[in-house]
Amino acid sequence: MRALFSAICCLLFPIIGSAQNSPDCRTAIPVCADAPIMGITDGGGDIDDFDPEVITQTGCLEKGSVSSANIENNTGWFVFRAGTDGQIGFDIEAMPVNPGSPVTAEWDFALYGPFDETSNENYCTIIGDGSAQPIRCNYEYNETNFTGIGVNPIDGREGAPFVKGSQNTYDEWLNVREGEIYYLYINNYNTNFDDEPESFVLTFTGTSVDEDQDNALDCTLRDEFLGFDIVACEGDPDIVLSALNSPAGSDIASVEWMVDYEDDGTVDATLVGTGFNGTELVVSSPNSGRYFAEITTASGTPPTVEDVGGILITFYGTPELDEVRVIDDLVHSDQTDPYNIEVVPIGDGNYEYAINNGEFQDDPIFYDVPPGTNTVVINDKNGCGTTVPIEFLVVGYPKFFTPNSDGVYDNWNVYGVEELVNPVVFIFDRYGKLLKQIDVNIGWDGTFNGRDMPSSDYWFRLDYERDDEGVLVATSVRRHFSLVR
Repeated sequence: MRALFSAICCLLFPIIGSAQNSPDCRTAIPVCADAPIMGITDGGGDIDDFDPEVITQTGCLEKGSVSSANIENNTGWFVFRAGTDGQIGFDIEAMPVNPGSPVTAEWDFALYGPFDETSNENYCTIIGDGSAQPIRCNYEYNETNFTGIGVNPIDGREGAPFVKGSQNTYDEWLNVREGEIYYLYINNYNTNFDDEPESFVLTFTGTSVDEDQDNALDCTLRDEFLGFDIVACEGDPDIVLSALNSPAGSDIASVEWMVDYEDDGTVDATLVGTGFNGTELVVSSPNSGRYFAEITTASGTPPTVEDVGGILITFYGTPELDEVRVIDDLVHSDQTDPYNIEVVPIGDGNYEYAINNGEFQDDPIFYDVPPGTNTVVINDKNGCGTTVPIEFLVVGYPKFFTPNSDGVYDNWNVYGVEELVNPVVFIFDRYGKLLKQIDVNIGWDGTFNGRDMPSSDYWFRLDYERDDEGVLVATSVRRHFSLVR
């Protein structure tokens, strides 16, 4: 609802491994459209939702020229699921700090989605690192105290794509499909400077809401008031679960918190909550498990409220390599080409893999790996870290070499033999004549008795000793390659 002056206009992305599980986003409050929602920002937001040193712009939201005017500060996060196909909007109305006092809040918003609940994506990671951009957002300023999607109820101005300086605080209607997930971020710009709690009213609008307010947004999501399962990193800040997000609101006499650490259907412990009548539970790293809350209301209507499915919180550590399993090379199979390997990590995080400074891939199996020394890197896609490059060996040989003194493929060798016991390599011509026993540290330069050998196919034999359950077994491998001049 106001225009910021931006010192940097371009979108910056973090380097590999710097992603964060956005702290406020991951405990977004599930909501639906059957009643207005009261919200407040009290200075407790975590600016790490968008790293202020990395993300300077996401959608229309910018980090301002004033250093404390970060994209995200003192925010509220909400999540909703479309209950039907149709048109959805919302109004965010600024409220005075005290009845009768002037409104001082400056509300901004950004809407992210649609997300597919079956995709297994960590939504708050890709929101926080700038990978997911908002589909609607606004931080313009005008005098109506309203911002949102659809039509401004005060002056009737219709929403339009964001244009800085337009003073139109409304964006276009949103067309949704049943089952889609959306995250709504609401930020009060002024609390960046005055730290004063301020409130707003969030009301959903649109033809879907007009036709069926109770089902336009799926209210069963609100009943799962602990929210979506959370993936976090070991060492992350504590996660605070709140029973106040339940349909009971503040009508709470007591809360019983429970945890199933193994997520095997057996409750392992009852936990004591903090805050008013134990309404909050602080979950610290690395206490993974499925957490449940059962609420006894003060009014007795309804007598209990519970999140039956609970919320699964999983803490992951920095990736670690167990082994690089060589599937195919000279010593692990009879396959001549290509050489294939599988990266085996420790743990079951959401990992991706890269070898030799290449692109990351989800599949831990790599095909056509070069012979010799290679490197592998494992990245946790939840932002929990990246390994340093780790070397591994593939025993193999190049299919050709060009000994023309240009510095490229001038010598031929069997690579990776340093992992073998007593390796010896012999070179033969195509008729089986022994030409040379090569020094495996140097290789063959394509000569015999000081004379250049012609372009042709040549054979080699690799002899080594293989450890077979403590017994060294003499092993021999015979293959051919090409000399090209």
